[in-house]
Amino acid sequence: MPQAPNGYARPSVDQVEEPGTTTGTTPSTVADTPVPARRPPARSAPDRPAVSTRRDAFFDNAKFLAIVLVAVAHAWEPVMAGSRATKALYLLVYAFHMPAFIVISGYFSRRFTAAPGQLRRLLTTIVVPYVVFEVAYSLFKRYADDSPGHPISLLDPWYLTWFLAALFIWRLTTPLWLTLRHPLAVALVVAALASLTPSIGEDLGLQRVLQFAPYFVVGLCLRPEHFQLVRRREVRLLALPVLAGAAAFAYWAATHMRTAWLYHDSSAQELDSPWWVGPVMTFALFGCSLLLTAAFLSWVPGRRTWFTALGAGTICGYLLHGFVIKGAVYAGLFDDHAWPTTPLGRVVVTVAAAVAVTALCTAPVRRLLRPVTEPEMKWAFRRTG
Repeated sequence: MPQAPNGYARPSVDQVEEPGTTTGTTPSTVADTPVPARRPPARSAPDRPAVSTRRDAFFDNAKFLAIVLVAVAHAWEPVMAGSRATKALYLLVYAFHMPAFIVISGYFSRRFTAAPGQLRRLLTTIVVPYVVFEVAYSLFKRYADDSPGHPISLLDPWYLTWFLAALFIWRLTTPLWLTLRHPLAVALVVAALASLTPSIGEDLGLQRVLQFAPYFVVGLCLRPEHFQLVRRREVRLLALPVLAGAAAFAYWAATHMRTAWLYHDSSAQELDSPWWVGPVMTFALFGCSLLLTAAFLSWVPGRRTWFTALGAGTICGYLLHGFVIKGAVYAGLFDDHAWPTTPLGRVVVTVAAAVAVTALCTAPVRRLLRPVTEPEMKWAFRRTG
């Protein structure tokens, strides 16, 4: 995936899947939790209670907090040069924000069986937004950044859209992963092999698809009780020294480690390292990212908060916040002014990014963007009996 000259074109993300709450429910692109039903479903059998369709505040909260971290980390990219502390925070956040989203996406993809309704949902909530925003971001790059030669290619995701391409592939392969006896072991082997294979290329962000796949498979293997376990009081207390230790390590790594390892879009050879470093980093980062993801989730509120409802609009916040950040970069805000790179300026940039992405997750924005992110497109599909 082509990168911006200053390294600003880095993905982030948010999106997680909308949970399929019943066997017949098809998950959507964003990890939206189910909308409450008007009536409680009747029990189908005395010993088998019907599945509740009530939204789960925990996952809505997790999605919102994660998208805020995504936007803030993107906003740090053009201002972290010269600040070891900012770069350390950037490394810390990048170590788990994408893995957390992907784990939740996998969790809500467990019921995907490639049924006709699920395939229609896959096309309308993943493929359509991917095509629209891949073209939109490419045109934005061309004209806002005065780069008329920037290509428009649906095979080479640019900036944020790689996640939608990856999610499409992961979702389609869900039935395959679920048929394997040891899917996580297989996914880790595939990721390790990808990390030492520079010839994979950039089509559909395949390097990222393969290297991030283990996190999606982890989500497929999780059950509700696992999330209940991570939210126990003792786990929260253990998460504090874990996060503190990770922050200290990130401060050391800020001057010793290439941030590109956390993007999972390159092989070891492309990062000027021996081939064997690729598998070593794959397993090391996988362990660290899962540990930090668990620590993050342990502190996500399980009750309804002021931002719980915003979790339903994270797809909008994810897809739109890039225009805000890239627009500031293209306008010369960070290159033509010194204040954003001062300590106070970095605080202002952080707060501004958090406020902007929060506004982009609100209900009016979601309604406005629905024709693109949640189109019905009944005209495009055959009727199924």
